[in-house]
Amino acid sequence: MKLDGRRESSNVDDRRGGGGGIRLGGKGGLGIGAMIVIGLITYFTTGDLGTAFQAATSAGDLTSVTMGADGQNVPYEPTAQEQELEHFAKQVLASTEDVWTAEFKKLGKTYEAPTLVFFNGSVQSGCGGATASVGPFYCSADQCVYIDLSFFTTMKKSLGADGDFAYAYVIAHEVGHHVQYLLGNLGKAHAKMAKLSQSEANKVSVQIELQADCYAGIWAYHEQKMFGSLEDGDLEEAISTAQVIGDDYLQKKAQGYVVPESFNHGTSQQRIKWFKRGFTTGQLSQGDTFSYSYEQL
Repeated sequence: MKLDGRRESSNVDDRRGGGGGIRLGGKGGLGIGAMIVIGLITYFTTGDLGTAFQAATSAGDLTSVTMGADGQNVPYEPTAQEQELEHFAKQVLASTEDVWTAEFKKLGKTYEAPTLVFFNGSVQSGCGGATASVGPFYCSADQCVYIDLSFFTTMKKSLGADGDFAYAYVIAHEVGHHVQYLLGNLGKAHAKMAKLSQSEANKVSVQIELQADCYAGIWAYHEQKMFGSLEDGDLEEAISTAQVIGDDYLQKKAQGYVVPESFNHGTSQQRIKWFKRGFTTGQLSQGDTFSYSYEQL
């Protein structure tokens, strides 16, 4: 992916440095887990889907930042690899800002960009506490995308998913959840899920995740149209990543069998299908996963 000379986004909050950071109140939020099948951050913090998906409307008090033994703030010193990934992530975020600003303008709306939060190890978000094991996630309570950059190393080592466009797809997917939030899709889906059994709520979760995949594809379509940044093999990197983060693939890898009623992100085939749908059409209207029955997805 050619991003040389492209701007970095300034909508960034760097909270790396040992587990401190900002604590906010609220519930709600979605993630794209790698080593664990269920990537919904509030499910891990509450253990209850009905509670986890109620929309958050408030934020709490600020709390601690990382402190050293002498009581002073400890600056975080990223490795050279982390600096490279940080630069790339900021450029991808800037690209999503350019693309979605233009797409929202077509709708007569104003796009409000999310904040990208870098953390290492653990973090406190508007959706509660999280560790790096849940992977990157979006929290609607504070409209932030959270990422521990070591996730990309995990992707490569544990799942075999690698490449700059694979990483860009992950970021674009989480920004896709923000787009859902701004368009009202996320709030409606959360409200619906709160009234359903876990197995039925999982089906709505799949619709949410596949729409975010489609939105990631739409971003890629317009990124290429606006900047011509995609290179040979980039699309294949994204498709390969979608393949290895499907619920069926992850469950089979983790336990040797699948439990379809527990799927909440979509199968590999579904994730590839909806990403490609967005990439080939570039149209928001083609991403209405909620107009399809679960069996049609």
